[in-house]
Amino acid sequence: MAMTLIKKTDDYRIFQRGDQRYAVQDGTGKPINGEEKVKILLAEELIKVTLPADPVPEVEAAEEVADEESAADEAAADEVVAEEASEEAPAETEDTPVEEPAAQETEDEPEAKAAEA
Repeated sequence: MAMTLIKKTDDYRIFQRGDQRYAVQDGTGKPINGEEKVKILLAEELIKVTLPADPVPEVEAAEEVADEESAADEAAADEVVAEEASEEAPAETEDTPVEEPAAQETEDEPEAKAAEA
C-alpha cells in the first residue's frame, strides 16, 4: 500500500494512504496519533468534524444500561433467596431406595471376559 505525500513541514509530514485515510509523522518519522493528529488534519482542512445531531440518545442509553443492571441485581438476589430456601428443605434420607439400572451384557462382553481369564 503506497502512501502519497500530501504536505511536508518542519514539524510534521502528512501522507494519504491507499485506503484514502491520512497518516501523520513527526519530523523524525515517528507516527502521530490521537488528538494531536486530529488537530493537525483539522488545521490543514483535510478532515471535518461534525457533532452528533442529538446528544439525548446517549443519556437515554445510559439510563437503559442502569435499568438493566438493576434488573440483573434483582434477579441475582432472587436466586440467592431460592438457594437458601432449597438448603432449608429436608434432605433425602438414606432409607430411600434408589433403583440402579440393570447391567446389560452385549455380545462382545462374554468373549472379552473369557479372553481375560
